[in-house]
Amino acid sequence: MKQLNKKHYALIIVAVLLLVAAGFAYYYYRQISAQVLSQEETHYLYIDNDDSADSVYAKLAPVSTAEGLKGLKRLASYYDYDQHLRTGRYAIEPGAKAIDVFRMLRNGQQSPIMLTIPEVRTMDKMAARLSSKLMLDSATIAQALTSQTYCQQLGYDTTTIACIFVPNTYEVYWNTSLDALMQRMQKEHDSYWNDERRKKAENQGLTPNEAVILASIIDEETANNAEKPMIAGMYLNRLKRGMLLQADPTVKFALKDFTLRRILNRHLEVDSPYNTYKYAGLMPGPIRVPSLQAIEAVLNPAQHDYLYMCAKEDFSGTHNFARTLSEHNQNARRYQQALNKMGIR
Repeated sequence: MKQLNKKHYALIIVAVLLLVAAGFAYYYYRQISAQVLSQEETHYLYIDNDDSADSVYAKLAPVSTAEGLKGLKRLASYYDYDQHLRTGRYAIEPGAKAIDVFRMLRNGQQSPIMLTIPEVRTMDKMAARLSSKLMLDSATIAQALTSQTYCQQLGYDTTTIACIFVPNTYEVYWNTSLDALMQRMQKEHDSYWNDERRKKAENQGLTPNEAVILASIIDEETANNAEKPMIAGMYLNRLKRGMLLQADPTVKFALKDFTLRRILNRHLEVDSPYNTYKYAGLMPGPIRVPSLQAIEAVLNPAQHDYLYMCAKEDFSGTHNFARTLSEHNQNARRYQQALNKMGIR
């Protein structure tokens, strides 16, 4: 009888332990299978090099359910997540469970971003714009793009490095390294400059870099895409005749004063290889990252015999073109009178 009671008690103890274990298992399962987000939209979590597990939880706390965050922390603690943090941009979808989110973070299953290369004037601006979209800081990018050694490793120099950027939209990872980013830009550059485009540039007497340099002037001259082939044709005519380009935007770039609305004689005296009123041919490098429309205009210019152009006096952003200096001077006088009337000095 005593033997029976002992067995009975043992069975009861085992049953109780099993019930307790089942309770813990259920509680654990409930937590790790709990929905993480408390909102109905996808949440993007950014993890950088300065983050720890605690800072990741802090970033998630405002948009998480209590149970989901507990489940995530439990999994993270069990699997030493703090020792395996992986940087990146992670998309947490509505309805995602704690275990799904944890696996995504631990395995580094990032969501890419769409990075648009901006049409900017300086590499400092490029660095600032890229850093606003990527984990890279602007100082790191700017230092590289202004380093002769770094640029030469890519086959450029500090004056031509802007030529590597083809202003398009690309799918990249938020935590991409600078080297990986620049290698991607070189790949996209080489893809854009296929045999057909290289041949078109050659037909105009230009290398791809020179086509980009000329395109950068055209973009500064007008935002009117329809007029860009006309302007390209005009500058190509001047280049082929050995004439000075005399492009006002190059003077602004030489002076590093992009606010100038009127180029005066004193501005033309700046001694810079970018001053196309002083130095013949193209500048050492582009004065901005040009648009695809401007590059295509250089490769497919309008065929005409114009040698001069002047902004129209109606400030429409388009130009009057002329074949002779006399005709051009008449156009220029009308424009200068319009500037005087508007009080633009």
